[in-house]
Amino acid sequence: HVVALLLEFGDINVDAGSGLVRAGAGAEWDRVVAASVDAGLGGIECLSGIPGSAGAVPVQNVGAYGAEISDVLTRVRLYDRRAHVDEWVPAADLDLDYRYSNLKFTHRALVLEIELQLSTDGLSKPLRFGQLTQQPGERRRVAEVREEVLRLRHGKGMVLDPQDHDTWSAGSFFTNPIVDPALAEAVCARVRANHGDAVAETMPRHAVAKGEKLSAAWLIEKAGFPKGYPGQGRATLSTKHTLALSNRGEARAEDIVALARDIRDGVRAAFGVELVPEPVWLGLAL
Repeated sequence: HVVALLLEFGDINVDAGSGLVRAGAGAEWDRVVAASVDAGLGGIECLSGIPGSAGAVPVQNVGAYGAEISDVLTRVRLYDRRAHVDEWVPAADLDLDYRYSNLKFTHRALVLEIELQLSTDGLSKPLRFGQLTQQPGERRRVAEVREEVLRLRHGKGMVLDPQDHDTWSAGSFFTNPIVDPALAEAVCARVRANHGDAVAETMPRHAVAKGEKLSAAWLIEKAGFPKGYPGQGRATLSTKHTLALSNRGEARAEDIVALARDIRDGVRAAFGVELVPEPVWLGLAL
């Protein structure tokens, strides 16, 4: 049996003058973003529409559209399960990295509250994502960016709509793989051989500190798993986004696991790249 503790304290405190924002772990994350944007504070507008609670955000360093919570997180209030201590911990102590913190998978502590330092000039953080700006580094009004991000997420089925089965998902299911540059080059060569030069030239690959980051969604599609891929029937890829494993109605955990396993194995066979799930699994294994 797995016991889940749901924290309901959801206070949100926004200081428009200083840009300091505090939110209880139980606060709905998008309400935190909305309250900050309404106050004219910048830094988390690109994280609009992400489902879940504020307490979950630092656990895997939530990010989207070129922004990560590590950009603005100053500290978190933790309850240490072993020491039974309730204390504020600097963000620097969490080893924050791409979709990772030392809280993830370890269950060593429970997040009770988070603190963010946002900008007070009413402008977004410098934008880097092509669908939000044609001028990298541009800063736009935070309300405009939030509206555009929500529009993009709706188009990808990444904002819950009870009538739309594409949105019955855990969001992006696999993280974008970070691989050795030699492997990235080998993947590109396989794409070139199987799909031609024109497709190979479009392969997303970005240099990062630990190698090159590839696009999981792009690899999934090129490995033969298009949008809407049927899987086991009750669980399919979203018809809007290849990174979302969706419940078409009455899907069970075993259906999601089977679909995830098919995709992971297919991408590994096609490109030699191992995809890793982004959600934390409880009582299940891929």
